[in-house]
Amino acid sequence: MTGRDLIGEWQHAARTARGWRRLLLAFAAGGLSNLAMAPFFFAPILFLTLPVLVWLLDEAASRPGTRRDVARAAASAGWWFAFGYFQFGLFWIGEAFLVEADKFGWLIPFALTLLPAGLALFWAAAAAVAALFWRPGLARILVLAVALGCTEWLRGHILTGFPWNVPGYALTWPLVLMQGAGLVGIYGLTLVVVPVFAAPLALAADHARGPLRRRAWMRALAVSGLPLLLLLVYGAARLASAPEGWVEGVKLRVVQPSVPQTDKWRPDKQAAIFADHLALSKQDDTGRADDLAGITHLVWPEAAMPFFPLEHPEALSAIGTLLPDGVFLLTGALRREGTWEGKILDVLPRAFNSLMVLDDTGALVDLYDKTHLVPFGEYLPLQRTLESIGLESLTRQRGGFSIGVTPRPLLLAPGLPPVGGLICYEAIFPGVGAASAGRPGVLVNVTNDGWFGNTTGPRQHFHEARVRAVEEGLPLIRAANNGISAVVDPSGRVLGLLGINARGVIDSRLPLSRSAPPYALAGDLLFLLLGAGLAVAVLVLDWAGRRRGRGRSPTA
Repeated sequence: MTGRDLIGEWQHAARTARGWRRLLLAFAAGGLSNLAMAPFFFAPILFLTLPVLVWLLDEAASRPGTRRDVARAAASAGWWFAFGYFQFGLFWIGEAFLVEADKFGWLIPFALTLLPAGLALFWAAAAAVAALFWRPGLARILVLAVALGCTEWLRGHILTGFPWNVPGYALTWPLVLMQGAGLVGIYGLTLVVVPVFAAPLALAADHARGPLRRRAWMRALAVSGLPLLLLLVYGAARLASAPEGWVEGVKLRVVQPSVPQTDKWRPDKQAAIFADHLALSKQDDTGRADDLAGITHLVWPEAAMPFFPLEHPEALSAIGTLLPDGVFLLTGALRREGTWEGKILDVLPRAFNSLMVLDDTGALVDLYDKTHLVPFGEYLPLQRTLESIGLESLTRQRGGFSIGVTPRPLLLAPGLPPVGGLICYEAIFPGVGAASAGRPGVLVNVTNDGWFGNTTGPRQHFHEARVRAVEEGLPLIRAANNGISAVVDPSGRVLGLLGINARGVIDSRLPLSRSAPPYALAGDLLFLLLGAGLAVAVLVLDWAGRRRGRGRSPTA
């Protein structure tokens, strides 16, 4: 059997699969698609898996019956594909419920099924809408690209959003391709992913045995190769023009203590954890004690101190003693407003997950309060009702955390450019500049990925934070309690790194920022323009096909 025959047979098998075989095929193809994401970066798998989704939608669109029947069949295929994608892509979330397994372990089956099932609804909607506008040949692939791009944008915004493993990340490795995020953003890259990876096999299979097969292959390779070529050319030019140099007078020390999550919030461990941060801060990246000699800015991770430091003068005094004259500490920290006046939820003090700047006396210079809170982690939907029946968030902060001021204020740390603070998973949201009160000069991401163990989750989190640096053309300083701490330049190059379970510090200078790339200037307007362009291309292809008298078969 030749390669062309094999492609045709594969297409036929996907289109004729019925019942549980059809659903299993969709689920398996979606699950395998995770290999395109960090830390595997095996994007070529999508050349095999995305055509399966196209062929399943071919079958749905050609079914006899009403438009509702077509939409239902397509939604089923899209949902099962996405359920596999998110099931295997988000399995690491279950690790968080094992930290206090006696209290939260029973929720693991729900977390590992309900979250992927809910996120898969966005892909089901994309598939249903695409099937209703299904067109022959290349047009159907562009229809799917627009529909999926739009629903992925919605996934990143509805109910605070959760844009984890957006398909566009498949085009952010290697480094030269990552520059495309600065051109059109991660949602714009998602529009490109579908034609790049689905077109070769899907279009070639349409004429696998016919006289037009050579032309079909040429067209498929052009549709796939041209966007890739443009991204490579742009990326190479962007990397070649990257500025070299450092921000004058800035020397950073990033601390990663790797405190076990099981110890992090134990009252009897508080003093030892704080003392450990102080001791690590006095050592350089070789482990030699230097008492912060030459350092201008010290960076600690999210909620570094397992208490409310502004309510502990002795802790602030210890920080003041630690810091030499003119040195500043940027630290993740918890704070609260108000006092405990009773046990009714309405009068509990408001708590915030914050990024603070402290000076060499331990005094607060500036702070930023987190604006994107983690559902069920930092707050409960219907908080009062669920707490009344005994449920609590994973952080066990009664009343949950409160949302900070929006747009995100820039943090002022003397000696540093204006800081764009990103606490934990805020780094997965594109458009940092657009969500801020002004353009930052550096991104500081403090996080605690110790919740998720040695899994793909922390690695994906770091990669997505790294892409934010490229989107904005800004250096990134990342401090993790456990996970991956790093200093990244505006082109995504990693200048210093501490991996999962590593304990120590990174000493680094601060790279210069660079001119704002197109996405930092125009934001998701570029995504909208690209999507509109693809929609116009669908109309043009449909019009041209009608003029040539082609049929309505998906393989015409």
